[in-house]
Amino acid sequence: MDDSKDNRQAVAIGPRIVASGGFDALYREGMALIEEVAAYLDGEGRDESRSLPREASFLYATESMRLTTRLMQLASWLLLQRAVNEGELTAENARTEKEKVRFSATPSERGGPGYAEMPQRLRDYIAHGDRLFERVQRFDKLERGSVPDLPADDSPSIGSVAEQFARLKAAFGRLD
Repeated sequence: MDDSKDNRQAVAIGPRIVASGGFDALYREGMALIEEVAAYLDGEGRDESRSLPREASFLYATESMRLTTRLMQLASWLLLQRAVNEGELTAENARTEKEKVRFSATPSERGGPGYAEMPQRLRDYIAHGDRLFERVQRFDKLERGSVPDLPADDSPSIGSVAEQFARLKAAFGRLD
């Protein structure tokens, strides 16, 4: 054996995590939310929006369009990643396509005039969409080989991925 060569290589765990069962759960949740929101906005949501005060009605239209746009972006990402996981598309081709999907920014704060008057169900869908969007962004960073930012909570649960990343950061410094 030639000891003059260093055959050690870093193992990219991000793509493996994305290809794991965690992605399958994320995919199912995302697609289910898309179907639920579409049915709601086309049915009950439309009916509920008719009885809203003017400010809330305008905000309802704005937020429902924003939510729909974000969910379509998520659907594109999820479908591309599923195609990679199933071997229908190379990771490089998917990355090129994903570059075309620009995730819209999550507003730092929700609310404002009329927000409280919007139907609770729409507000719940918006919150669920925001959480799902954050998870997809973390998966996307992992898939690209970078370490996602950890959630802001002070004490990650023992055994969680966030806790494991926190330990690695403590041991080795920043993992970028």
